[in-house]
Amino acid sequence: MSKAIGMVEYQSVSTGVQAADLMLKTSEVEIIEAQTVCPGKYIVLISGDLSAVKASVDASRKMFERGLIDSFVLGNPHESIFPAIYGAANVGKVNALGVLETFDASAIIVAADVAAKTAIVDLIELRIARGMCGKSYMFITGEVAAVTAAIEKARAKVGENGMFLNSSVIPSPDEKLWSSIL
Repeated sequence: MSKAIGMVEYQSVSTGVQAADLMLKTSEVEIIEAQTVCPGKYIVLISGDLSAVKASVDASRKMFERGLIDSFVLGNPHESIFPAIYGAANVGKVNALGVLETFDASAIIVAADVAAKTAIVDLIELRIARGMCGKSYMFITGEVAAVTAAIEKARAKVGENGMFLNSSVIPSPDEKLWSSIL
């Protein structure tokens, strides 16, 4: 049994809440987050065994296809995703700052998983569609080459679904900028 996370993102709160209920009734999964995000969308992030998460996400996608913005299922998500979601990442030395933005909430978690598995980087924060008109972003740090490789791979992955918005890599960010981010 492998650990997994999955997410659905809907255009409306009503549909999102119905989807959350269906997901919980479909398989033995736990809700990590189920909430309204900007601009009035609803996300449901679940965890559990891979087969249970996949069954729940698939059931939601099928039943509530209309209004679905995006979804994903990740088997064995990188362990640094969870502290980054909650803004509790512990970051040491900073050599480069990577920023990647997406048009939706689901894509940023996939991008973060890809980035963390591509190179030795630290996820700093995942801002999931709160206060950003539905857009999301992530901050990562590490050596310049690692951050660049991680951002490029994540960019390519979320670009497959047209959800990539923008990205940048800043070598040696100014300390004042850095302290404003943390």
